[in-house]
Amino acid sequence: ETVHCGSIEVVRREQPVGGETAKERPLGLSFTKRLRDPIIRGEITCSIRIWQRPQVKIGGRYSMEGGYVEVTDLREISLAQVTPALARQSGFQGVVDLLKVAKHGRGERVFFLEFEYYGPEDG
Repeated sequence: ETVHCGSIEVVRREQPVGGETAKERPLGLSFTKRLRDPIIRGEITCSIRIWQRPQVKIGGRYSMEGGYVEVTDLREISLAQVTPALARQSGFQGVVDLLKVAKHGRGERVFFLEFEYYGPEDG
């Protein structure tokens, strides 16, 4: 079953996420191994990350399994907006399962990402 994450309702910030200085340049995007095949098949198209600052940018392309994912949306959300349904759409069994993987370092800001996977045949 293909799951799309476009149904999340979030409050947009007045200024888009991004605009960091060169010193804070985005660092990249990686996925736990068990999520890679569903991402390649297009079954998972969103992710929740807990970072100190954005590590990706809209339109950014990040290598994965011979192809790449392109970030199509990036929003800062509240932890309360991470629901069990959103956790499942992101490829996890529930919120606790997601939070074990989503937190990176000392990050406290919650980010919602949407992306598309493009394989080697997509050029």
